[in-house]
Amino acid sequence: MSSSAAPSPSHDDQDHDGKDHVEQGHDDQDHAGQGHGAHDGHEGHVGHGHGGEGQAADPCAGPARGLWSVDEHLADILATVGPLEPIELQLLDAQGCVLVEDVTVPVALPPFDNSSMDGYAVRVADVAGATEEFPAVLTVIGDVAAGDGGLPTVGPGQAARIMTGAPLPPGAEAVVPVEWTDGGTGGGAATGMTAASAAPEGASGEVRVHRAAEAGAHVRERGSDVRAGELALSAGTVLGPPQIGLLAAIGRGTVRVRPRPRVVVMSTGSELVQPGEPLGEGQIHDSNSFALAAAARDAGALAYRVGAVADDAESLRATIEDQLIRADLIVTTGGVSVGAYDVVKEALTADGQVDFRKLAMQPGKPQGFGAIGAEQIPLLALPGNPVSSYVSFELFVRPAIRALMGVEDLHRPRVRAELAAGRALSSPAGRRQFLRGTYDPEAGTVSPVGGAGSHLIAALAHADCLLVVPEETESVEPGTELEVVLLG
Repeated sequence: MSSSAAPSPSHDDQDHDGKDHVEQGHDDQDHAGQGHGAHDGHEGHVGHGHGGEGQAADPCAGPARGLWSVDEHLADILATVGPLEPIELQLLDAQGCVLVEDVTVPVALPPFDNSSMDGYAVRVADVAGATEEFPAVLTVIGDVAAGDGGLPTVGPGQAARIMTGAPLPPGAEAVVPVEWTDGGTGGGAATGMTAASAAPEGASGEVRVHRAAEAGAHVRERGSDVRAGELALSAGTVLGPPQIGLLAAIGRGTVRVRPRPRVVVMSTGSELVQPGEPLGEGQIHDSNSFALAAAARDAGALAYRVGAVADDAESLRATIEDQLIRADLIVTTGGVSVGAYDVVKEALTADGQVDFRKLAMQPGKPQGFGAIGAEQIPLLALPGNPVSSYVSFELFVRPAIRALMGVEDLHRPRVRAELAAGRALSSPAGRRQFLRGTYDPEAGTVSPVGGAGSHLIAALAHADCLLVVPEETESVEPGTELEVVLLG
């Protein structure tokens, strides 16, 4: 190992360096336990019972094994967590959800020929050759506004004053914008229309048209967006604002989707204090639960942030039991290492439902995974150091959330980039290291931010990626190409 390499910490994942607190309630939705209506059975949690529980043949299973690799731990999680059962939701409730059926267009969009401009609906022959010097003079037979039903018929030598979005009246073949006319004033080119309530006479009289118009000019034809019977959205589409808008436009009030997973996040530690409250001796503000609840929301979940649990196994068991009713996934942070007050491990190992294991990674060596309660709700127990918990979330919890959602792309995008650093970076032998960094896509380089310590939350706040140093690499020289996980 190069003597110039930055030293790595000897014990990166002590769990009580920065565990966190939260106020009982929610950070995303306010309806505890009713986020998905009929979504109570958790049928999507297929095959719960983590690797090792009744699966002795599984090469990744068993409490007696040594270090797990990052890939083995993730594979164990994804083999257990499956998509949630579909439900029917109102459109706005379906935002962020995954569509489970193809949606076809029941009626053409737009459903009728309509004007794309404020102006006059005319016959093409009547305005042929019109100029400012020799305008076409037409009789105005009335107004056509958006939403109007009974439409006037435009005959030879006539025009109907028409508004944007209004249906093209019978007989009309084109729309001339009001700016191409005198607006019925008898003067020069108009700049707009006076409100109908203020000048009702604008719907009658004569209008002088100063330009010719081709057939279909400024007309949005029926079905020009989508035609009846066409595919509007395919199964697997994540519904964002444009997709919600399309569904509304074609008349869908509800849609069948996989609901957004309900993720309960809780920190453990008697030292944790709610942000905004004064610190006593030996206390710290809870940050993990805020970061992880935000990360869960960012991944597409409904996040519920629970008040920090003191270092008491019975209190933790009771809190978890209380949260099961509104959870598709539970995430704890802290209490998974080897200390005398690591209560998550103490509370959840007794019944064998959660397996606590050591991973060949830095930060984030101690991890827990299993399924709890009658509905076998998956639980991921993360380390308590802020960086350890966040890195663990990105690697393990985010893919689990995406799997529950039923999306195909579970993982953050990854790229290759050259290390831009003033000296070599060190990495512990046999451990996959994840360092915080900033990625420059134009230069194709990545620069480390802060040190390797798992408590350095300030550096994490300035990072937009994770540098991945493989298990077999102990020193990384500047200019070396590395895998980079993009976080933004």
